[in-house]
Amino acid sequence: MKPFTYERAKSPAEAAAVAARTQGAKFIAGGTNLLDLMKLQIETPTHLIDVNGLALDKIEHTPEGGLRIGALVRNTDLAADQRVRRDYGLLARALLAGASGQLRNRATTAGNLLQRTRCPYFYDSNMPCNKRQPGSGCAAIGGFSRQHAVMGVSDACIATHPSDMAVALRTLDAVVETVRPDGSARSIPIAEFYRLPGDTLHLETVVERGELITAVTLPRPLGGIHIYRKVRDRASYAFALVSIGAVVQRDGTGRVALGGVAHKPWRVEAAEAAMPRGAKAVAQGLLAGAKTTHENAFKLPLVERTLAAVLAEAKG
Repeated sequence: MKPFTYERAKSPAEAAAVAARTQGAKFIAGGTNLLDLMKLQIETPTHLIDVNGLALDKIEHTPEGGLRIGALVRNTDLAADQRVRRDYGLLARALLAGASGQLRNRATTAGNLLQRTRCPYFYDSNMPCNKRQPGSGCAAIGGFSRQHAVMGVSDACIATHPSDMAVALRTLDAVVETVRPDGSARSIPIAEFYRLPGDTLHLETVVERGELITAVTLPRPLGGIHIYRKVRDRASYAFALVSIGAVVQRDGTGRVALGGVAHKPWRVEAAEAAMPRGAKAVAQGLLAGAKTTHENAFKLPLVERTLAAVLAEAKG
C-alpha cells in the first residue's frame, strides 16, 4: 500500500466538501473492495475519509409507502430486514446470492453500488487494461473472455458489473440519494446511475467528485412473485455468468433485469411487454444488438434458458 492520510467525517456535507477539495481523496466504509485494490496499488488514494460515524445506517418508511435505506446499512442487515423480506424479496435474495457471509457483514449499501466494474485483467498489473491505465488496451478483447460482457460493450472494455444488489435495485426502480460538496441534495434514478464504457472508463457512475451517497429509496412494493436466479461457476463467492432479477405478476406481466452481461445492470423496459409470451420473446428484446466473443457467446442461450426457469418458477 502507498501512504495515505485519514480522517473521520463529522457530517455528510463535510465529508463531501473534504473529498472535493482534497486531490486523491476517497470515502471508506466497509472497504471490502477499496482495501483489496489499495493492496494491489490499483487504487492509490492519498486521503481516506471514514464515513462510518455518519448515522446513515437506518432503514425507514417513506411518506410514499416505500423504504429509505441508509448508505451505511450493511448487506447482511438489509437482507434480514423483515420489511425487505416481505415487500422486496428480490432484493433480499440478490443480497444473499452475493459474496460471502463475512463480506456481507461489512459491505454497505453505497459501497455495493460503487464497487468497481472489473475483470481478472483489471487485477493483473502485468496486463493492459484501459480501466486501470487509459489507452493501454484491453487484454480481455482477444483474450480469455468467458465471463465478460455481451451487451453495451465498447472497443475499450468488455468488463461486467459485479453487483447482485444493483440488479435487484434496477428491477425495482430504486433512486440513489446523494449530497454534493456544496451541501445540496440530488436524487438519481438507478436507471441513470451507471455509465456504459466510453472514453472515460474510470468513470463508472454519474456520481461527481466529492459527491457522497446518503441513501437508496425504494418505491411502493410491486407485489407479485420476486425471484433472483444466479448462474455461476461455483455455488458461492463467485460473480454471475448470468443472473436474472424478476418480479412477475399473476397475469404474467412484470419486470426483469440481467446481471453478468453488461457494464451495468441490464434492463430493457420495452422487452418486458413480451413476458406473457414467454422467455424467448423477452430474451430477444433484452439481447438485441449483443456483441459476443467465441468464448462468451453461450451467455445468449443461457439467458433465455435461465429466464424460462424463472418464469416457470413464477407460475408455480
